[in-house]
Amino acid sequence: MSAEADGSRIPVEREAGHLTLSRQERRQLRRQLGWVEQTLAGVTEAIERAVFTEEHARSPGWLQGLDPRIKLGMFIVTVLAASLSHSLLALLLLYGLLLLVARASLLPFDFFVRRVWLGIPFFAGVVILPSIFFTSGGPRLFEWDLGPLHLGPTPASLLGAAVFVMRVGDAVSLAVLLILTTRWADLLKSLQVLRVPQIFILLLSMTYRYIFLFLHTVNGFFEARKSRTVGFTSGGEQRTWIVTALVTLMNRSFQMSNEVYAAMCARGFTGTIRTYSDYRLQSGDVLALLGALLLSVGLFFLGRVLL
Repeated sequence: MSAEADGSRIPVEREAGHLTLSRQERRQLRRQLGWVEQTLAGVTEAIERAVFTEEHARSPGWLQGLDPRIKLGMFIVTVLAASLSHSLLALLLLYGLLLLVARASLLPFDFFVRRVWLGIPFFAGVVILPSIFFTSGGPRLFEWDLGPLHLGPTPASLLGAAVFVMRVGDAVSLAVLLILTTRWADLLKSLQVLRVPQIFILLLSMTYRYIFLFLHTVNGFFEARKSRTVGFTSGGEQRTWIVTALVTLMNRSFQMSNEVYAAMCARGFTGTIRTYSDYRLQSGDVLALLGALLLSVGLFFLGRVLL
């Protein structure tokens, strides 16, 4: 006997008034529902991470109390100084200072460290790994003979790789601090100080605002499919459903973009990003910026002296 669910035919057997599946079919069904559940978990995690970030930005921490324009300036000068530093010790000292700043900003220590080192710095280490063994010059710690090639790390190559990874780690830590302690709307408005084109800021603002709406829509697609799945479908049917869902989502996005733009024009939108926040420089903001400038200068000259 056959039953139909969600437009696809699902072969089943009726025994004692119940629908039963063979062992192989049940295994395939679990695999099919597994990727749906993983996709749902990924979409939900992305939404929760964004909400969690906004909660940190509203905490009464040190960085949260500074003017967003000042924080953006501190971020730029410190990243520039870290990028120009050639000293591993200076970069390590900077990272220790960033940990103290994260603590003063009431950010969870384990969350901050994981968010930094489980991402870009790890891949930076993978990228720099070949240069450790292919660098010539200086005594090698050990050597591998692969035909005409003689591979092996040198102390200079290991030091250069460590400096590169720490530069990336410090830069990512600074970016995470800026994002976690600043609301997105305030960060976009602060970009106007750098004379960033209005159209670019507008695109970032609209993308961030509506990406979560479409994530909720995708979440609804997968939940509806999961609730209506009573058997297993073939790989071709699954790919057909994915393509259909993508086309539906694209059509909704185009339709919504026209409606949103018409609503914005009807309400007098002029292309300028506006927020409820009124920025006023305080003495603490000026001192923080001066401290960041002095730190950057000291980091630059310290990197020229220390290894």
